[in-house]
Amino acid sequence: MKKIYFKNLKEYFNQEITIEGFVESIRDLQYVQFMVIRDITGKVQVTIEKNEDNIELNNIVSNLTVESTVKVNGVLLENEKVKLNGMEIIPKEIIVTSKCLGELPLNYKDSKSATIDTRLNYRFLDLRNEKNLLLFQVQTCLVNAMREFCIKENFLEIHTPKLIGAASESGSDVFEVGYFGEKAYLAQSPQFYKQMALASGMEKVFETGPVFRAENSNSYRHATEFTGFDIEMSYIKSYVDVMDFEEEILVYALSAVKEKYGEIIKELFGIEVVVPTRPFPRIKLEDLYKELEANYGFKMNFEDVGDMNSEAEKLASRYVMEKYGHEFVFITDFSAKKRAFYHMRENGIPQGYDLIWKGCEITTGAQREHRYEVLVEQAKEKGLGKDVEFYLEFFKYGCPPHGGFGLGVDRITMLLLETGSLKETMFLFRGPSRLTP
Repeated sequence: MKKIYFKNLKEYFNQEITIEGFVESIRDLQYVQFMVIRDITGKVQVTIEKNEDNIELNNIVSNLTVESTVKVNGVLLENEKVKLNGMEIIPKEIIVTSKCLGELPLNYKDSKSATIDTRLNYRFLDLRNEKNLLLFQVQTCLVNAMREFCIKENFLEIHTPKLIGAASESGSDVFEVGYFGEKAYLAQSPQFYKQMALASGMEKVFETGPVFRAENSNSYRHATEFTGFDIEMSYIKSYVDVMDFEEEILVYALSAVKEKYGEIIKELFGIEVVVPTRPFPRIKLEDLYKELEANYGFKMNFEDVGDMNSEAEKLASRYVMEKYGHEFVFITDFSAKKRAFYHMRENGIPQGYDLIWKGCEITTGAQREHRYEVLVEQAKEKGLGKDVEFYLEFFKYGCPPHGGFGLGVDRITMLLLETGSLKETMFLFRGPSRLTP
């Protein structure tokens, strides 16, 4: 028998049905008992009169604890006096499927009642919070829409290995693991294998999967393991094609979220989901530096010249919102010293971009260098040798012009709902000081 979700209960008035869920609350009064049961879609009241016929049910409810799970068989009635959705279930049978054995170690209904570390220690309870459940419903909708868009555009979904034999990319440290007496590493991204797929003739690919970064960073937006949504596509004319595609997929995905969850997001998070207009504002890095200095007195510190830092990202969003009324901005023309060796260059300038949303970078995208001889030279320039030999092989036997980008699913969700930290957004956060639960 299929589970009846509470959001659909109006279809079952005056019918005998079976529901299952958590016990949200219990009121045991002199002549009547009330239970509120919840599932992921809503809540419903169960009403049990105290009388000779209900002695067994009354005893069950009197000994029941909040947050236990129950299975209730009864008749669903419409009752305008019931404040909770104007309905109630009159039970014939109540089965306790699991009993909550004591007082909860935190009040999951009030996220401010416990520290974030306590909440993460008891994440299985913290996730019972209504906002947290919505967060993952929104994330599911977002990722599904991006996947749907890619499939409509004839992309193939691939699943690349996360155990690799060489430390793959410059720019981030990798986790080393033992592998049958040899060294292996957890993949920093699917970048190399996405490009291998294009060298094989797949033309357009995407992947959703785990990404590992051995960075000892404790910022609000970094994690040692997160979920990435990656895109790579062949036969582009320039990195502008990549930016155009990213605009399209984000507009599509945010439209889907707004349509399905816009109202409840506004109710629970106080956030208006904004579907951006196209094209997104685009600005060269040097021009941005000038605007930030002229408007806000900001000057990039020496070690970050040629790149962005967190302060510059926040000010870039402020500037673009004030000038264009837009939440997104593409930054282009970064220094080659600050970009990966596989980014194509034109007159020494990497053909790529960062995409900033609400003061935070969500994407580094680019046209990739597909010419073997040029790629070898750029790898040497970065001091990369044996570690990328396997990767360079992909380009020896013909590879189309191509480009792509990656999005951090958890970071996008964090910015969309303005939770303020990845710890709030991820199912189970992994950082330098957290490896459990």
